[in-house]
Amino acid sequence: MNQTKKYGLIGYPLGHSFSQRYFTEKYRKEEIDAVYLPFPIENIDLFPSLLKEVNNLKGLNVTIPYKEKVMGFLDDISDAVKEIGAVNVIRIEERGNELYLKGFNSDYIGFRDSLRPLLRPDVSKALILGTGGASKAVEYALRQLGIVSTKVSRKPKKGELSYNDLSEEIISDHLLIVNTTPLGMYPHTDTYPPIPYSFLTSRHICYDLVYNPETTEFMRRSSTYGATVKNGLEMLHLQAEEAWKIWQK
Repeated sequence: MNQTKKYGLIGYPLGHSFSQRYFTEKYRKEEIDAVYLPFPIENIDLFPSLLKEVNNLKGLNVTIPYKEKVMGFLDDISDAVKEIGAVNVIRIEERGNELYLKGFNSDYIGFRDSLRPLLRPDVSKALILGTGGASKAVEYALRQLGIVSTKVSRKPKKGELSYNDLSEEIISDHLLIVNTTPLGMYPHTDTYPPIPYSFLTSRHICYDLVYNPETTEFMRRSSTYGATVKNGLEMLHLQAEEAWKIWQK
């Protein structure tokens, strides 16, 4: 095992990890000498100790709640991370006797490339439900696609909307709605973002970053009014493959 490259996921708590299943299967199919391990750390201050304890660690994924907090422990970040302000991939290199850590974001690539086939020329404005780390990656991806976005929050800051602000006019003017909140995620599958679903039409695209369950309540309610819906599973696959490319560079 000493020569086996190690990759993993940091976050807390860590339940059934998509990344662990995905990469374990990838390594088996492609006969790659590597393992992917979960590293549930209760506090980000334990991160340096993890780096010292785990030999031959080459890369990490980062999930809630450390996508922003981990940045203070990195030696460098990509240009995309400088704009997004959140990291979900860390590449680890050995430079002499020291480790060199660089942070990347593959979430925006997964989201952007999975959304692109659904887009039409009339989709020029988007509502982003939520303001966490995932919303920042979505906002950056939409900017790359030439789509103007506005965030919706329970406690809106300047330039954001509250859920109570979502009038028929605003919904009609924003043909793309992206849920970046955990509402609807297993096991709380009966929850959903409180938007006025009755204002949706067949022109709308409603994208949910949640992938478990396959059809969330947000998606179900949106499709009832004719909207095109999509979950976050393809995004996860694409961001995972991008993470692998980053680790191999």
